Amino acid sequence: MIVVVFSGSRYADWRIADKNRVLHGFRTSGINSYIQDERYILQLLNKSNHLINNAEKIRKIYFFGAGASSPERQEKIERVFKQFFKNARVKASHDVLASAISTFGDEKGIVGIIGSGSNAAYYNGKKIIPNNYGLGYILADEGSTNWLGRRLLKDFLTEAMPFGIREKLLQKYNLDRRMILDRVYYNPNPNLFLTSFADFIFENKDDSYISQHIKKGLEIYVKTYLLPLSENYPDAQFNFTGSVANNYADWLKEICREQGLQIGSIIKEPVQNLVKYYINKN
Repeated sequence: MIVVVFSGSRYADWRIADKNRVLHGFRTSGINSYIQDERYILQLLNKSNHLINNAEKIRKIYFFGAGASSPERQEKIERVFKQFFKNARVKASHDVLASAISTFGDEKGIVGIIGSGSNAAYYNGKKIIPNNYGLGYILADEGSTNWLGRRLLKDFLTEAMPFGIREKLLQKYNLDRRMILDRVYYNPNPNLFLTSFADFIFENKDDSYISQHIKKGLEIYVKTYLLPLSENYPDAQFNFTGSVANNYADWLKEICREQGLQIGSIIKEPVQNLVKYYINKN
């Protein structure tokens, strides 16, 4: 029995498979080894009946997560998972590798993530080639739901957004200046708060103010991440994963086309392709 996990900061998608078929698919809160301690992660694992009931039968776990970019953070995930899955071998890797495998398999190309966070890298068919991206929700994440949420809240606080959108925002969320600043600066996991406005942004994507913000984020993302990669790997195809890439695929394709970039596949959630890949490998 194997487990494949793909985790962003908000959610983790799980698949438990055995004998070439998926037995269980479910979602938990996200696991981010950069901002969560081992105790928190272990408590999260103990909340799932699917995991509790199958823990001893699981032999291999493939975990891919935001924040699992360094050997130290990968070891942290592997260590806490081994406490829970006592008979399993655990391999933790970065979410960029998951996106690459899910869209390219064993082929070469450039993979981009635009979801709760954002990143991009060249994949040589076996591993991700390291670069200077992936600076997290404070310094980077251009175009992501985190970035869009930051822009939305800043315009709300400075009264720089149109009245109609401001009223819609207030109808859906109980927002005021003190609450926003407390959630961003004093509560744990502010990135989860910033990404929580993703549904509102999607619901209002046809509003000119919202659509301009989305397109601006995608333009910055393409110029910051994709153009430098295209210069280093001029013949590479670009594949994408993530909710923003999927939900605003037409705008993303248009912006990339204007820059002469070749777009391949765009998928929202890598976990389905990932589990197929590892079922075939086991």
